[in-house]
Amino acid sequence: MLNEMRLFSYILRFDTGSAPNPFHGICTLAICKPRIRSVAQPGDWVAGVGSVNARSGDYSGRLVYAMKVEACINLADYDRRAESEWPLKIPDHKSPDLARRLGDCIYSFSIGCEPVQRNGVHGEANIATDLRGRNVLLSRHFYYFGREAISIPSDLRSICPTTRGHRSNANAPYAELFEEWITSSGYGVGNVHGWPDLLAAPGCNACLQASEESATDEDSEEG
Repeated sequence: MLNEMRLFSYILRFDTGSAPNPFHGICTLAICKPRIRSVAQPGDWVAGVGSVNARSGDYSGRLVYAMKVEACINLADYDRRAESEWPLKIPDHKSPDLARRLGDCIYSFSIGCEPVQRNGVHGEANIATDLRGRNVLLSRHFYYFGREAISIPSDLRSICPTTRGHRSNANAPYAELFEEWITSSGYGVGNVHGWPDLLAAPGCNACLQASEESATDEDSEEG
């Protein structure tokens, strides 16, 4: 029996362009949100909704991004395959291309060795949280809006969490409705429709600052 499609939703307190990382034609969630990364499966949806305290203003009730999970692999496999399949996801902190600096393949794995954190968007305070997630979610079927986050219809507003946790079980009545809404929205699939909220200017260090603060975020299921 096939698993029922689930909708995971959470407040994206810090929209840095790294978690999720929507660049280079594929959306990946490889860091932060360890609980969601541990349990989400292909066919599930993951949605980040706006925060009332977003940098650009009150983004509550808006959709920042949504991805339909197409693959779920462990962090070690992500690192092993990235060089040949997703090389632009490996961060290059010296690159003039901001998207390259925001790469989320920030953990290097070698046989018999502990993972080593690359120079990227996260620091030492984030290691335990990142590795606890174990997996990376990947999708080319995504919608990323960033600062151009779109309003969520009133009949779907119940998917918006009220705490720092996420929702999934409570979203069961809305999962198919959400999929119908976003896939018929008219927005192109696999596109970045708006710039990340915390990256108003190239070279901004807000991503690292926000990541350090988010290291202590709770990631349990609301309710």
